[in-house]
Amino acid sequence: MKKRDLGGVLPVFQMPYDDSENIDYITLEKEIDWLYENECDGIVFALASEIIRLTEMERKKVAERICKYNKDRGCVIVSVGGESTFQALEFAKHAQDSGADAVMAIPPISNPCPEDQIKQYYEDILSSIQIPLVVQDASGYLGNSMSIELQSYLFNNFPEKILFKPESNPIGPRLSELRDATSGEAPIFEGSGGIALVDSFKRGIKGTMPGSDLIDIIVALWKALLEGNESRIYKISFPLSSFISILTSLDAFLTIEKYILVKRGIFKNSIIRKPCNYKLDFETNREVDIIFKKLTDALDSND
Repeated sequence: MKKRDLGGVLPVFQMPYDDSENIDYITLEKEIDWLYENECDGIVFALASEIIRLTEMERKKVAERICKYNKDRGCVIVSVGGESTFQALEFAKHAQDSGADAVMAIPPISNPCPEDQIKQYYEDILSSIQIPLVVQDASGYLGNSMSIELQSYLFNNFPEKILFKPESNPIGPRLSELRDATSGEAPIFEGSGGIALVDSFKRGIKGTMPGSDLIDIIVALWKALLEGNESRIYKISFPLSSFISILTSLDAFLTIEKYILVKRGIFKNSIIRKPCNYKLDFETNREVDIIFKKLTDALDSND
């Protein structure tokens, strides 16, 4: 699959566990089938998949399994970022060998490095594989922001292999800066869970990488954006923005997304590997249910 096929709605799947916190591969395959039944364009193994809570062996096994479960229904993107270049190269080569269509990488997060080292980190990953690389600036909730100069440098030097997922705040203006710095040629993905999807679409994004829990809603919004159906766009996006605004941290994302997946009959439980810094309390739970109902009502609307 070529880079031009990397676009549209590419959900980051959530990781299901059994009661002992072992990966539940049967449910994972069910989740991926459900995502494709709801017309996603591919799947992504990334931060919201709890990738940084997995062992090295698990990361590799999941990458292999999802390429198998994918069944050529769309593209597969595997996150390969590590705390060292050595780690990232091993994960990137393994993802390519497993059949991934692209890799994605955040910079190291435990040790903020000078930008010349971050540049070398990405150049080394790119030189080690033949498939494209999505440069993920996850600094909106994790790590440190990458400069527009660094990102545009990478694109200008590897134009056939580089895509971007910018999540540094403020998302809209930063996205436009990156777009303009690459003369509008760089493929850019929205990665805010959907809260910035409408604004990002107007700035020229290639696609979106939301969580899997609201896949049918995000697909409907994406279609409405492509069609220019303004009434439907805002009927969906207003409650979606309210929903995503509750997700104030990565662990909040995981907790509430898994709650919805259980509610929808996809997951058996909402287990997250501990420690977890977020707990869904009664009031938040009630608000999530109210907004989710409004989202499903908006989806069912004929507008």
